[in-house]
Order: sequence, then C-alpha cells, then structure tokens
Amino acid sequence: MNLSKLVSNSLKYPFRNIAKLPIICILFVLIAIIPIGMVSDNKYLITIGVIAFFLFILIVPGYFVSVVRIGANQSAMLPSFNLVNNIYDSIRVTLLRIVYMFVPVVVFVIALIVFGPTSRSMLNNYKIFEFLATVGLVLLLIFIIYFIFEFFLFFAKARLAYFNSLREALKINEVIKDIKRIGIVNIFKWLIVMAILLNVITFVTSFVNSIPYVGFLIYICIVIPIIESIANYSLGLLYSNIARNYDDSNYNGFEKEIESDRYDRIN
Repeated sequence: MNLSKLVSNSLKYPFRNIAKLPIICILFVLIAIIPIGMVSDNKYLITIGVIAFFLFILIVPGYFVSVVRIGANQSAMLPSFNLVNNIYDSIRVTLLRIVYMFVPVVVFVIALIVFGPTSRSMLNNYKIFEFLATVGLVLLLIFIIYFIFEFFLFFAKARLAYFNSLREALKINEVIKDIKRIGIVNIFKWLIVMAILLNVITFVTSFVNSIPYVGFLIYICIVIPIIESIANYSLGLLYSNIARNYDDSNYNGFEKEIESDRYDRIN
C-alpha cells in the first residue's frame, strides 16, 4: 500500500465506524473524571477518577493493539470491545515497553553514576560552560538511545498485534528485519506525513477546549480517541505491507509440507 492510500485510509478509518466510535469515547471518559473531580473539589469523584484511570490504563492500550491488528490485516472495521482481551493486550504492551525501555533506563542510570560527581565538581568550581556541555552531551546521548528503542517499540507493538504473540514482539532482531523490509526511508516519510497531519488535526480541533464547561470533555472523549485511532490504524496499515509476506511464506511453507507428505506417501 502506497503512502497516499495509507494516509487516506487512516484518516477515513474512524468515520467509517461511526456506530462503534462511542465505544472508544466512553473509554476515554474514564480519564476525564479526575479533572472534573478536581475542578468540582469533590473528593469522592477524585477517588472514583483514580480507579477509573487505572481501568483506563488496563483497557485502552490493549484496545488500540486491536486497532493496529485490524490495520495490519487491512480491514476497515473498528474492533469490538472485549474486556478480557483488551486487559490481556494492555498487560502485554506494558511488559513490552518495560523490556524495550530497559536499555535507555540503564544508560540513564550509568550516566548519572559516571557524570554525576564530575558535573557536581564542575559546578563547585564554577565551570559553567563545561557543565552545560557535559550535561548537554549526556542528555543528547540518552535521547538518541531512547528514540532508537522507542522506534523499535513502535514496530514491536505491530508484531505483537499481528502475530498476537509477546514472544514475537520481543524478538528485536526480527523487529529490525521488519524495519528493513518496510524501508527506513518509507518509515520516515510515513512518520513525517502522519506527524504533520495529526498535529494539524490537533491544532484545528483545539478550539473545542474554548467551549465553556464541556469543551475539555469533548476534546478528551471525542477528539483524542479519533486521533489515536488514526495513528494506530496507520501503524497497522504500514505493517501490512510486510505482513502479507509472512502470510505468503506461511502459505508456501504449508504447501511444501503437503507436497513433502505426498512425496513420502508415493515413495
């Protein structure tokens, strides 16, 4: 699927499923309860909001894994809400993030241990420029490593969705192969185009926040779910370009097994 078709289908996706869109909107209501409780200074509502927030964390990430899966299979349907599957997928996504963020966290801790005393010494000796240069370089290094693993995590999530397997998603060598198959240039073109479009949508719809009383609620419960649906479905469609190759290889492997079995029977 070329970039223009991918982007076009992604933008149309939430609106092809208007009947099911309220499902996502209702889920996002959960994170709106805490701000409402804080504004109204209602402790009971805040407590309910905290519980609702944890429910949100347990359900919504997994639901969007289903959206990625739908995109990877080039379907246009919005996935149905399934509490057990959504929670299960949310847990797997969380574990996936923990594993992929392990290296950036380790690098950050090592940087603190190694450069912490040096930076403190520079400050004590009023070596401001050296201090700023050191901190800047360390932060740049950490950011680059974080970006690389966040990039890997993107496609690990796609593998998790498509193969429905955490083990497959944790195969970083296969993730790197997937990235190469899709093409770095294609990925960056997709990232740039989608980032621009989603930021434009965010900017255009930001006026909703100015609506008294309900603007914030509308933005959280309608605008953000639509943006998230577009982004996750787009990732799935991007991955679908190589997912079909997996299907073909599995089919060919199955055909070879049949042929081998026939050959054995003949002989």
